[in-house]
Amino acid sequence: MNATVEIIPFESGLREHFYRLNAQWLEKHFRIEDIDRVMLGDPERYVLEPGGAIFFARYDGEIIGTCALLLESPGVYELSKMGVDETYRGLGAGRLLLDACIAEFHRRQGATLFLESNSALTTALRMYEKAGFVKQPAIRSGSHYERADVYYIYQPDCSGIG
Repeated sequence: MNATVEIIPFESGLREHFYRLNAQWLEKHFRIEDIDRVMLGDPERYVLEPGGAIFFARYDGEIIGTCALLLESPGVYELSKMGVDETYRGLGAGRLLLDACIAEFHRRQGATLFLESNSALTTALRMYEKAGFVKQPAIRSGSHYERADVYYIYQPDCSGIG
């Protein structure tokens, strides 16, 4: 049997995986900040109720990745809380999660999609750039994260053609 990665929406029974997957990469690369602890501990309240979405990647019955689309203000969304279990890297789960969040952003007719990250995460940044995110000259004003040192805005048509 050839297992494939499938993307599924949040359901309360998967809440622990949202915390686990994010804590795993945060502890490896940075540290869990207070804002992370609050959001990861109650995603229904801090992601879904304000108008966001959470997706999971499932492979062969295992939840191997997650990503959130946060509603910042009307029409403005943040791509956030993306993590894929290291054991399952290379299956394309990160890109599928990213694509699911972008599709949801379009489905909601969002005006702006942004993300904040860290310049040390070169593999993730390359993936974001291939998906149409463009690095901005400075970090985002009012950034919530100590670890954020790069700011990207989704501009799929930034080529100027058309």
